[in-house]
Amino acid sequence: METTQPTPLCLVSPSTTPSGGDSGDAPSGSSNPCKLCTPLGACIAFKGVAGCVPLLHGSQGCSTYIRRYCISHYREPIDIASSNFSEDSAVFGGRRNLHLSIDNITRQYRPALVGIATTCLSETMGENVPMMLAEYRAEERSLPEEGEAPELVHVSTPSFKGTHVDGFHATVRSLVNTFAGKTEAHPAGVVAPVALFPGMVSPADLRHLRTVFGLWGVPVSILPDYSETLDGPSWADYERLPAGGTTLDEIRGMAWAPGAVEFGCVLAGESKTAGAILAERFAVRHHRLGLPIGLRETDRFFGVVEAISGREVPELFERERGRLVDSYVDGHKYLAGRRAVVYGESDLVAALAIFLAETGVTPVLCASGERNGRLEPAILAAAPELAGKIQVLEGSDFTDISEGIASLAPDLLIGSSKGHKLARELGIPLVRCGFPIHDRIGAQRIQHLCYAGSQQLYDRIANALLERKQDGSEVGYSYL
Repeated sequence: METTQPTPLCLVSPSTTPSGGDSGDAPSGSSNPCKLCTPLGACIAFKGVAGCVPLLHGSQGCSTYIRRYCISHYREPIDIASSNFSEDSAVFGGRRNLHLSIDNITRQYRPALVGIATTCLSETMGENVPMMLAEYRAEERSLPEEGEAPELVHVSTPSFKGTHVDGFHATVRSLVNTFAGKTEAHPAGVVAPVALFPGMVSPADLRHLRTVFGLWGVPVSILPDYSETLDGPSWADYERLPAGGTTLDEIRGMAWAPGAVEFGCVLAGESKTAGAILAERFAVRHHRLGLPIGLRETDRFFGVVEAISGREVPELFERERGRLVDSYVDGHKYLAGRRAVVYGESDLVAALAIFLAETGVTPVLCASGERNGRLEPAILAAAPELAGKIQVLEGSDFTDISEGIASLAPDLLIGSSKGHKLARELGIPLVRCGFPIHDRIGAQRIQHLCYAGSQQLYDRIANALLERKQDGSEVGYSYL
């Protein structure tokens, strides 16, 4: 599936951020960008499909780089195949490499699916991957072992366009576009699962979302679901294909879902999201929401689940909500009036900014590597009280973020490990969220979503501020 993606990252100020498309005269370089490469997001999404092996069509260095980033964040062994371009491939094309790679993956892994993502090299060459896959399927291929041939799906992910989150969402769209409805009609009298597209959240968040629907008594198919494949238990023996993930049958059955719930208030500006495809092709009712972090956005999400299920909010969640409100009261004197810099993926930045606003913290700078003109409107639509109080940077890097940040006098940074150097220079705490987190253990178990995740995040923010106050005290008091 060919997808339209945002233009390359560059240094962009809010006044030059376009509403979409190319900025024209914006410079094309960046220094320590606030984003990662597009195929990386595709690989994470593919790891959330049961029995899937990601295959990068390009040079071997791309898969090595992505494995390194994912392994240091998720702390799990991750296999990512490569078609391994050489000088000859770059000149004459990678058709033979791609076909041979699929053969080798089939022999070694016996996967249910091979997810093919392109890289800068193959995209620059203009490789026609859909045609190559059609030729592969048409050939009589004789493999030594018997077995069913894997399904194949392709997503266009050039790193010179977009970010890792763009690659993630493009992959989810391609999976739905390729497989949804490619099965027999759902059995009469059997309740079909809700289709949930949570975006690029943590494995812990995915597990919690499944618990939420389970306590409501609503069956759910989550795409992608890497809650086990990227955060599983220890193995006695190495598993080439870790257990877990969304099955292809689940994706095929999404055509009969009673509703599609999709997180991402910035993503909502895209017309061809996975949920939009289900709505357009199969008349599935589509619900677009912001990431449910904090009271407002979680209330909206739970209201949708309540409407789909026809059941009231379970008492457990009512009590969790009450505890979150109580914690806001308890910590108000520590958080009120504080100033934060938030950076990372657009939808996470928007959700964090909206959450911070209701806690009394002002997100004075909200920065993202994506560039589509939708970040600031998404924040102000949900938190209008922030109008005139925040600065928004799209298509930004850490040079942009650091320039003029001292005049904003932030009390803390919230984002990935990539902001650690800046936090040290400013002498303020960094609360780690998003991707990547390389310098701490447990990134895959950080929970952000719903009342319970918001509670954990609130406590981390409050304690980071308290720790800084305590460490900077001449008295060294132990009671706050």
